[in-house]
Amino acid sequence: MQLPLRGIVTPLVTPLATSNHAEPSLDSLALERLVEHVIGGGVSGIFLLGTTGEFSSLGRELRQEIVRRTCTQVNRRIPVLVNIADTAISETFRLAETAEEAGADALVLTPPFYFQNSQEDLFRYIEKVAARVSRPLFLYNIPHLTKNSFEPETVRRASELPGVVGLKDSTHDPNYLERVLELLRDRPGFSILIGPEEMLLDSMKRGAIGGVCGGSNLFPKLFVDLYNAIVAGNTAHAAELQEKVNRMGNLLYRVGFPGSAYLRGIKAALSLAGLCHAEPAPPFMPFFDDEFVQLEQRYRMFVE
Repeated sequence: MQLPLRGIVTPLVTPLATSNHAEPSLDSLALERLVEHVIGGGVSGIFLLGTTGEFSSLGRELRQEIVRRTCTQVNRRIPVLVNIADTAISETFRLAETAEEAGADALVLTPPFYFQNSQEDLFRYIEKVAARVSRPLFLYNIPHLTKNSFEPETVRRASELPGVVGLKDSTHDPNYLERVLELLRDRPGFSILIGPEEMLLDSMKRGAIGGVCGGSNLFPKLFVDLYNAIVAGNTAHAAELQEKVNRMGNLLYRVGFPGSAYLRGIKAALSLAGLCHAEPAPPFMPFFDDEFVQLEQRYRMFVE
């Protein structure tokens, strides 16, 4: 994998088989379709088991299966990044070993979730994981879900550890991004990627070098075109494409309960595109019929 990693990285949806059982299972054929769809759209990488991949709702065996199957299918065509976060560090190490054996190009680590931790705890945690793994390590800051944040000064300290090569910022906070960019200005090899897709244009103007954008599961070329327009300095075209991305989000991520609207919306839209089932992982449930009808109407508005 060439560093720093830049461009559009797809946080891949985990396609699940439709089932009445409580335990989800992987739809391997849909996974193949989705992987080829995003690679065909020109993305720069695939990120497995992120928020969009519903990692916290999936058991160990299912996560391992996703990693093995995806790495085999991608076959080094583009980098594969694997989130190894877990509440138990032993599980983090176990998934890291699976990813390394499968041929993943990099690993990704959120702060531990459930308990709150000090910044010194978090730095030592990163230090321990970085010393154990054999692939480049990205940090993933998403404090509204983890209850912990890798503060900018901690990211700076971590950037000096061997193997720590980047950050995915999903804080939705431009001030946080600005501070990280300021502290990392002398480390041009460190990748700073943005999570919220509606902030891609603004964040790249500030100094981010790409995005990990959930909507690229559906419309990879749209996001790649936006990234290329920003890099080329085509301001008007970039603004037009960013507006199209924002319109997509407003249409597809706003149906039903807000806490699950993004995940259920993107999976329902993928089902309409013929890429995978709409099935989310429990405790989330599929849309009610009236919600699905509403989502379908919004999807048709966007694509027609």
